[in-house]
Amino acid sequence: MRPNKITIIGGGNLGKAIAEGLIISKYIEPHNLTVTRRNIKLLQSLSDQGVNVTSDNNEAVKGADLVILAIKPFQIKSIMEQIKDSLTADKVVSSVVTGVSLNDMASVLGEEQPVFRSMPNTAIAIRESMTCISTVNGTEEQKEMMIDLFSQLGEAIIIDESLMAAATVLGASGIAYAMRFIRAASQGGIEIGFGAQVSQIIAAQTVKGAASLLMETGNHPEQEIDKVTTPKGCTIAGLNEMEHQGFSSSLISGVKTSFKAIDVIKDDFDKK
Repeated sequence: MRPNKITIIGGGNLGKAIAEGLIISKYIEPHNLTVTRRNIKLLQSLSDQGVNVTSDNNEAVKGADLVILAIKPFQIKSIMEQIKDSLTADKVVSSVVTGVSLNDMASVLGEEQPVFRSMPNTAIAIRESMTCISTVNGTEEQKEMMIDLFSQLGEAIIIDESLMAAATVLGASGIAYAMRFIRAASQGGIEIGFGAQVSQIIAAQTVKGAASLLMETGNHPEQEIDKVTTPKGCTIAGLNEMEHQGFSSSLISGVKTSFKAIDVIKDDFDKK
């Protein structure tokens, strides 16, 4: 099952990335895709490809089988209230908004509306996202549809909603953590003799290769680490020094701190 028509409410960076990915993967024809934004001039690149662009959210959702909410957390409640009368029970609504639960969505759209939460990360821009999806009232067919859609944009899995905040931190915020590691490794590379550009290429490709090894083999990271650590070798010396400086513990602490911060977003929704 694939939706005949898709509407993306919110043509910012994420909304545009989703639209571009669906077009490039040939998941949907541009003329069956609608993207909304207040200033539609900022959607000219999509319009040039044949995508319908509009500032009228209500009109945009009327003909859609799937509506994706790609807006800011502070906007979602008012926009759901704005479009709810234009929705019917056969339309699927998926939010990619951080910190807004399925119950939050149902409290505005009604219990009969099929609702999903989908949490991609910024690698969706190059169709390499990790997207976690949850629902409480979606059918198996609708779940398959959402997996199929986000699989065009990287990897996609269904998870229990109770883990969605954790998925946001590990998968979405995790991009920033990986970037920070690459930056730090690049800076270390400069200290030992490489130019900045070459150092970044080496660090980034090394991280890409490490991730691919785990994805392809399914091995635990320590199995791959053991392959490059030899007695009295330089690799184990470096790893041990990183651990002495709190590498793993600081990363774990950062993940847990990000997780706690999501409650602030939830509080903002409840106040509106």
